[in-house]
Amino acid sequence: MGNGVLSAPGDGPVMAQGALHKAMDHPARPDWASRPRYALSDIVVLLWRERFLMVAVFMLVFVAGLAAAMTMKTVYPAYASILVRLGQEYVYEPLAGDAGRGQAPESDQLIQSETEILGSAQLKQRVIARLGLPRIFPDLAKKYAAATPAEKQKMEAEAITGMQRRMRIETAPDTPIIRVGYDDADPKNAALVLNTLLEEYLAFRRNVLLDRTSPALEQQRREFEARLGEADRAYEDFLSNNRIGDFTAEKASLSQLQAQIEQQRYAAEAQLQDREGRLAALNAQMAGVAPEIGLYRDVSGAAGEKLAALRVQREDLLSRYQPTSRVVTEVDAQIAQMERAMNQGRTTTEGAKRFGVNPVFQTLQTEKIQITSEIAALRDSLGAMQGQVDQLTERRLRLAELEPEFQNLSLDRDVLQANVRDFTVKEQQTRAAQEIAASSNDNIRIVQRAVPATQGKSLKKPVAILALLFAGFTALCAGLARMFLRPGIPTARSASRTLDLPVLGQAMSKGA
Repeated sequence: MGNGVLSAPGDGPVMAQGALHKAMDHPARPDWASRPRYALSDIVVLLWRERFLMVAVFMLVFVAGLAAAMTMKTVYPAYASILVRLGQEYVYEPLAGDAGRGQAPESDQLIQSETEILGSAQLKQRVIARLGLPRIFPDLAKKYAAATPAEKQKMEAEAITGMQRRMRIETAPDTPIIRVGYDDADPKNAALVLNTLLEEYLAFRRNVLLDRTSPALEQQRREFEARLGEADRAYEDFLSNNRIGDFTAEKASLSQLQAQIEQQRYAAEAQLQDREGRLAALNAQMAGVAPEIGLYRDVSGAAGEKLAALRVQREDLLSRYQPTSRVVTEVDAQIAQMERAMNQGRTTTEGAKRFGVNPVFQTLQTEKIQITSEIAALRDSLGAMQGQVDQLTERRLRLAELEPEFQNLSLDRDVLQANVRDFTVKEQQTRAAQEIAASSNDNIRIVQRAVPATQGKSLKKPVAILALLFAGFTALCAGLARMFLRPGIPTARSASRTLDLPVLGQAMSKGA
């Protein structure tokens, strides 16, 4: 037989004598028989050997998939679209303070929020409650009517899941449009359910998005008002106990009044120094002025009268005597003597004198009395001013001592008043925003309502094609598995490649 014993060309394993010698020559490869080498032609031949198994598996899987495809129902999709824009309910309004006021989400976040609301189970539950489960799922009408309350609740939960499977929500980036689809075997029912869903969505989203903090704001405002009342009473008691009308005004008036009195006191001190200086000067002047002076004095005119009489006598004598006569000469001698005496002042004698109060001294004394009285008045005024300054200083020190407590009470009142005002404004704004938002959905517009579809769609053909492909793939896998699991080397060519020996012939195995 040569170097090997081979099987016939029919089915069955092939055994080569040369393999034994190669195995003895190469003890390091004892697993040669478990690792046969295949070519593409070998795989085709071997798969052909397993054709009956592959056909059986293919038919089994394909018939099962085709049967499943035949059970698919024709559904009619209904479509609707919604335009979503930024609304007041998305604008952030802080409960306290102004941090972050007016912030709003981006467009994609807004769309995502509305999408979550559209896909919520509560919204579908509202649709079921409005239309009734038998209307949405007519197949469950009889079973639902005869079910217990617990069973009805369970069926409604399953119906929500069913609606979720039938419903589709589609969005696109940077697009304020949400497309909603719903599939049903009845096109009118699909449109009815989808339109009802949109109507309930418009009402449901207000309950979700609108700020329901008005009662909380009102409660907080009332608490602040109660605390403000307590703070007002404490503030009034503080003012009453310390006999203060207006702390700030009184403090300011005391400061102003003390400044005025200090200014007046400085002016009075300057006037006092001026009056004391003038009084000292008057005293010095009065020391050199006589209290009395002569008012007038009488000068004796007897010599002049006598001279005049002599001159009259001479004129009288001249009318009777000659100028050279002895009588006239004697009169002339008397006149001459009288004139000489008068010229020499021997005939001058003092007459009566009269004395009185010196008017300068009297003026100085009057001015002294006035200045003295002014000095006394200024000193009394300075004393009174000093007393007033002491009282004002004491009052201001008292106010300064009370000021920390007053500041605390005032700060509490101001803060509470601001809080009450802020919460009142916020409460009114929130209530107004809720009322406006509750009566309109201006930022949400239904662009397209659902209408009954004229053409349905079915998964029978896609499922049949998938069943065909899957059946073919399963049959191929079964053939390959059977091929690789057979013991021995299946073909002469595989044996030659595996053992690196030529195959001279082949024969049928005993089990063939």
